[in-house]
Amino acid sequence: QVQLVESGGGLVQAGGSLRLSCVASGRTFSNFPMGWFRQAPGKEREFVAAISWIGGVIRYADSVLGRFTISRENAKNILYLQMNSLKPEDTAMYYCAAATVSKVVVTTARQYDTWGQGTQVTVSS
Repeated sequence: QVQLVESGGGLVQAGGSLRLSCVASGRTFSNFPMGWFRQAPGKEREFVAAISWIGGVIRYADSVLGRFTISRENAKNILYLQMNSLKPEDTAMYYCAAATVSKVVVTTARQYDTWGQGTQVTVSS
């Protein structure tokens, strides 16, 4: 069983940056791919970024490509999302997720079986 706890959200002006962190516990962190998703009020949860278990394969949503960077530090059981050039439309609750039964990077929410509680990101214009 894996437990995930996100942190690093907050209020930032458009053009600013934030770095989200997700600490994993309960199981060997390096054995499965992980991802970030977000959900704005009244909208469905959407894929943001995903990374393979050793970091060699990375996927981004088109909306964040070139602005966000996903990374992981397996020795510390931490997943990161560096968010630069933030826009008001990036405002959402951000969730980290683990696909503990997958061997490849996946980009749809239903393929992830473990979720954190979320951290709020608000970007003001």
